[in-house]
Amino acid sequence: MSQMPSSPQVPPTGAPSAVADPHRPPDDKEEVYYEGTPLVRGRLAHIAGFTIAGLIFILSPFLLSHFNMHSPWWANVVLVLIGIGLVAMPTFLVKRTRYRVTNYRIDFERGWLSTNIDTVELWHVEDIKFHQSLWDKIVGAGNIDVFSHDSQTPKLSLDDLPRARQLFTTLEQRIIAVKRQRGVLKLDGGN
Repeated sequence: MSQMPSSPQVPPTGAPSAVADPHRPPDDKEEVYYEGTPLVRGRLAHIAGFTIAGLIFILSPFLLSHFNMHSPWWANVVLVLIGIGLVAMPTFLVKRTRYRVTNYRIDFERGWLSTNIDTVELWHVEDIKFHQSLWDKIVGAGNIDVFSHDSQTPKLSLDDLPRARQLFTTLEQRIIAVKRQRGVLKLDGGN
């Protein structure tokens, strides 16, 4: 029995290519590089401040009774509920923000009850900057600032992103590729 040589597998036409190839030819398929919320652990100062304030409210009924200052039971329940709310506040504040970064645009969504979405097309982006503090390195987060010619959103800050350095590099290359596809040239005045 003879076996036929197997032919190499060719990806189907129009299939999205890997994120590592931002210079691929233009197509109409949108590929998502990142979609999610900022990392809560990246906001240590907020977490510490709200936790301390929350613990003060939670412990206040016990401290008041220790000094023979009694309050009605319902006031104690209210103080404890306020304290629990304060401890949960950093997570609530972070989760109301959502980012969606694709090969053509960046969407920045804010809100729970009412929602606002700002969108920056990558070909409008003039510059991007990456920042990662020591704490960000420890928790695996980073920040990307996007500067654009968009009149509504000239600066967009993407804070506390996981794997931000990798996303920054991909965005940097993809912005160049999108501008080339659209024929956008940057003229440098030079000195």
